[in-house]
Order: sequence, then C-alpha cells, then structure tokens
Amino acid sequence: MSHTQVDRQAIAIQDAKHQSECHKSLAGKVAVISGSSSGIGKAIAVELASRGALVVLNYPTVSLKPEAEQVCRELQGTSIAVCADMGSTSGPGELVRSAVEAFGKVDIVVNNAAVAINKPFEEQTLKDWDTLVSINARGTFLLTQEALPFLSKPGGRIINICSASSRAAPPLQTIYAGTKGMVDSFTRCWAKELPPKYGCTVNAVSPGPTMTEGFLAAGPDAMKVLQPTIDSIPVAARMAEPSEIAYAVGFLCDDRSRWINGVHLHANGGLFVD
Repeated sequence: MSHTQVDRQAIAIQDAKHQSECHKSLAGKVAVISGSSSGIGKAIAVELASRGALVVLNYPTVSLKPEAEQVCRELQGTSIAVCADMGSTSGPGELVRSAVEAFGKVDIVVNNAAVAINKPFEEQTLKDWDTLVSINARGTFLLTQEALPFLSKPGGRIINICSASSRAAPPLQTIYAGTKGMVDSFTRCWAKELPPKYGCTVNAVSPGPTMTEGFLAAGPDAMKVLQPTIDSIPVAARMAEPSEIAYAVGFLCDDRSRWINGVHLHANGGLFVD
C-alpha cells in the first residue's frame, strides 16, 4: 500500500469517527449549498447533514439530476435537490424559493458553485470571462441577495467558498483568480454590512488543490503543471480531501462559531499563509 493510500485511508477513518461522534449541532437548520451534487459541494452537504442540517442540494442542468438524487439518498437526514443554474440571472432565486417552499426558511448559505478555465492570458476569451464571472462572482452575489429576506435572525450563516488562487496569484488563472478575488472582497464587505441588519456572520473558506472529479479529470498535462504547487504545501505534498474542506465549513456553521466573522479561512495545508 502506497503512502498516499495509507494517508487517504487514515483520513477516511478519522472522518467516519467524526461523523459517528458528531452531535447534531445543526439540527433543524436549513442549509442551501450551491453546486453540491459532486466535489467539495457534495462533501459540504454530507458534513452539514451529519450535523443534523436539512440540506438543499443544487445542480445546474437536468443531465445531473440522477447524480444529485443519489447524493440525497446518501445523506443522513432530510434533503432536496434543486435544478438551478447559478450562472443565470434567475437560477439563484429559483434555488432560494425552492428551499423556502420546502422548509420555510434559510439558516445557512454556502456559495460553492464555481468553474475554472486555465489558459495562458493571451488565449483567454470573452466567452471565458462571461462564463466565470457569471457563475463564480454574479452567482455568489445573487444567491446571497436572494437568501437575505429569508435568513434566520439571529444566527444565520453566509459562507463563501473562495480559493487560494484569490491571493496566491497563480499563472493561467487570470479570470478565475479575479472572480475569486471578487468573492474575497464580497466577504469583507458583507461581514461589515450584513451582521448589524441580519444578525448573521459572513466568512470565506479557501481550498487549495482538492481531489475532486474536476481535478482528477483535468488530465496528466494539467497535473504536471499543478504538481509543483502540490509539492510546496507545508503540511503534506498532496491534494486535499473534499471532506477536509467541508469540515472547515461545518465549523463556521456551528453556533459556537457565532463570534467568528469576516474570516478568510485557508483550508489548504499552508499553501498560502496570510
């Protein structure tokens, strides 16, 4: 068995132990998680459901409905799956309306939906710009705005999934890093503006390279470019498990985290140190 396999097995055992011991600290809370039929979003859904939350999953196209419904079956607790495109102007509102129709309120908003397009700057196009800005930045803006009228007072949580790229200035990611920079700035602004009005907290979680379906499908050439970054991670030269990012989100959702606001939590093994 390789070191990587041993590491992943140990992580899986730790995560299973955590889930079995975890008290239902989010019992009765309604969590809306954009882009949650796979990857980090799915892991966040599993984490919050294990803490007792009622989870509203989200997927962007009808073709992903079976995948999302399978996640619903896997969750420990009540959940629904909603088809809504975070890259459209109407999708965020549709997601919130479905959550409120099903559960009557929103307690937690996790802005997770995002896409990345990695190209040399000279090759990036207006189509790339429109796609990334619409999903990564505008989708976060609109979903949060749509959720605010239904957010529980006090105790609501807004958590933006940002990226180490927002501050680590990677090559090939001009537009992606720019959109995550917008999400970083949103978090700072909202953490000042929204709590006095809505009694919520606003924080960000920034993953580095994470072992999701998207990363694994990127191919050997992309991984060759990424490997030096992975090798430079201080805690260990490996990609993160999605559950490791999800735990950071779960921590911020807990009632005992009510005094944590405006934090940019780097869940990336020290890849970027503020």
